[in-house]
Amino acid sequence: MNNEPTGLLLAHRAMLRDLDRCAELAAGLATARTLLHRKRAAAVADYFTDFCDSIHHHHSAEDDVLWPVLERAAGAHVDLTELTDDHAVLDPKLARIRAGAAALKATCVVSPELATDLADLRDTLHEHIADEERTIVPLIKQYVSDDEWNRVEASIRKRGAKMSFEVPRILAVSTAGELAEARKEGGIPVALMIKLMPLPFRRREARVFGAAR
Repeated sequence: MNNEPTGLLLAHRAMLRDLDRCAELAAGLATARTLLHRKRAAAVADYFTDFCDSIHHHHSAEDDVLWPVLERAAGAHVDLTELTDDHAVLDPKLARIRAGAAALKATCVVSPELATDLADLRDTLHEHIADEERTIVPLIKQYVSDDEWNRVEASIRKRGAKMSFEVPRILAVSTAGELAEARKEGGIPVALMIKLMPLPFRRREARVFGAAR
């Protein structure tokens, strides 16, 4: 078997990009004690909240869907204890960030605590994702069949991720070759999705990460 878990790797790539830019944004606004315009404060808070929901969806899907498949396929060759323990500490971190985002929406100010929590999440997940890709991806390639991997991805899609948030972020980190392959496999519907879905999301990103207050 030589299955390439492209969807997993793209999700990680999108997550790492957002971890860096969300932590950087929060640190800058908290340091300056910037009073945001109400609409931008809401946009930033909602983005942080959607990002937390995305991370929760990703790690819970790994726990509930991918890990059992990998344990059956790889058997004694896989030990998921450390990665599962990492997942267990994520939800309290995400809860703190959601609470900080709610406070941001109410006060229009990014608190130092929210900036610290986002920096902590960034550091935690950079290390976790590096560990996961180093240990899990080779096992998927070696032990999980193409058909089984397709079933894993289908099961994860059914868990109700917010596609208007997930898809544009993944498209933004996809290479030209990866986009061409997606168009080839998905035909006209996927080509239209690639063309149209990023447009409203780019406007959302401009409200969140742009200079306007």
